[in-house]
Amino acid sequence: MTENSKYVRFDWAIKRILRDKANKEVLEGLITVLIGETIKITDILESEGNQDSREDKTNRVDVKAKTEHGEYIIVEVQLTKEKDFFQRILFGTAKNITDQISIGMDYKVIRKIYSVNILYFDFGSGDDYAYHGVTTFKGMTKKDAVLRFNNAKEERFMEVQAPVRPGVGHSSITPPDEVFPEYFLLIVNKFDEVARTPIEEWMRYLKDAEIREDTTAPGLQAARKKLAIMSMTEKERRAYEDYMVSVHAAQDAWETLKEEGRAEGRAEGRAEGRAEGRAEGRAEGRAEGRAEEKTDIARKLKGMGLAATDISAATGLTVDEITEL
Repeated sequence: MTENSKYVRFDWAIKRILRDKANKEVLEGLITVLIGETIKITDILESEGNQDSREDKTNRVDVKAKTEHGEYIIVEVQLTKEKDFFQRILFGTAKNITDQISIGMDYKVIRKIYSVNILYFDFGSGDDYAYHGVTTFKGMTKKDAVLRFNNAKEERFMEVQAPVRPGVGHSSITPPDEVFPEYFLLIVNKFDEVARTPIEEWMRYLKDAEIREDTTAPGLQAARKKLAIMSMTEKERRAYEDYMVSVHAAQDAWETLKEEGRAEGRAEGRAEGRAEGRAEGRAEGRAEGRAEEKTDIARKLKGMGLAATDISAATGLTVDEITEL
């Protein structure tokens, strides 16, 4: 890949570039590929993960957008594992639902939310790299039964305030899967395919920041124009390089923690098996050593700019203990 064909990684772009409405074509393309129909974004809204701070080099980042049909899109990028991951994305979705409605308002003002989660770490044990979750109501006694609305009397329970997207039922009626949130998980590290389809081309960009010159995948031609490293100022390029160094350092530290934990566990098992009679004294020494090691590792990760919550997940120390280091 030549210097002229290098592009900034998506996690950097969504933090620094794609929050600008002028660059919304890139996000529109990604969402269009995921949901299978053309999306037009009218607003890009601020959200909690967009703070600029020392920790933002490795912290998760996110963008919230609103489509021309009033639907909301939450795009989150996460670089390292986090405890209670599914509870967190559920909270983000629920908060955006409640933000749409005030006391006394009719519930039909609530619009659909798409939650897109781009994960730069191994997650789960499935064979795929892209997952899609929707809410359906299935029979408990007849397993192949799915709840549907079949007549006007029943359909009134699914009324919405604004017209639904073209081609989806009557203008004032929408089925359950057009109301409840949809979730997308894109596990970047699991992608290892030749990029032929639009979703594969997007995954290749997400993983390696590569975009084919002849791409027709929605959003990627816009990305070629707006996200080329050569088009950045010298200051922007230095900041980007600094960011990537921090990201790689954090990922290396995480992998080192996991490997050290496995090695320590194996060593402890062998030692305990050989000298059971001295187990109590050695256990105390190991506990003290592990506590000191965790503190040292936490101090190094904090110096790299990791968020206290991420350090807590990696070391087991509390956020208060990390703050005091």
